[in-house]
Amino acid sequence: MENKEIEICVRVVIQHQGKILVCKSKEKNYYFFPGGHIDFEETVKETLFRELKEELNLSIKNWKFIGTVENIFVEDNKKHHEINLVFNIDVDKIVFKSQEDHIDFILMDKDKFIKETVLPVALKKAISRWLKDKKIFWASQIYDKSIL
Repeated sequence: MENKEIEICVRVVIQHQGKILVCKSKEKNYYFFPGGHIDFEETVKETLFRELKEELNLSIKNWKFIGTVENIFVEDNKKHHEINLVFNIDVDKIVFKSQEDHIDFILMDKDKFIKETVLPVALKKAISRWLKDKKIFWASQIYDKSIL
């Protein structure tokens, strides 16, 4: 059965000592940004606080909206359409130990970040630009339909 719902997610940019925090699934060979899906009747703010508590046991000190990225992609032979609301986050502590068995967190220096596979690619590019110019961004990425 094909999923025809649009997923709304929050993604966070956390920086520490010139590095960027990214996630890596233990079963996949790419990185992505911390965050997750907004649950029905949950606010964006509630989602931000819940996801960081669940994933890293972190509390947010400051948060600022920095952009949006639309991503239409295929994973495990299923089509997905997501809207990512992206926030720059300051946290209360700098211990990045995963609270979930299926993902690890890595503080990646910015040179490595540019070279690694960080998905979605449009989000990686938008954040790379934002790190330099601090301008709110919008980006969109659509999968290659010929791969299905």
